[in-house]
Amino acid sequence: MAESKRERFVRLAEARTNKILDMMKLLGNCSSKSNYEYTEEDVKKIFGAIERELKNTRAKFNGSDIQKEDRFTLS
Repeated sequence: MAESKRERFVRLAEARTNKILDMMKLLGNCSSKSNYEYTEEDVKKIFGAIERELKNTRAKFNGSDIQKEDRFTLS
């Protein structure tokens, strides 16, 4: 039996959301000052990029199409 659109959405949305959450936990590991050196500006850039992409993704679910940004870099 073919997978319905709803079933496909649930399967993919769950997997992709869990992947994002896992990656955020890994990013959080970079906060260890005993292992890494970073500035407040670095932190602002990281979370600014995450917040912009979260906003863009939410807009897609509301029917808006926002321009894709380039890959993130700290430099």
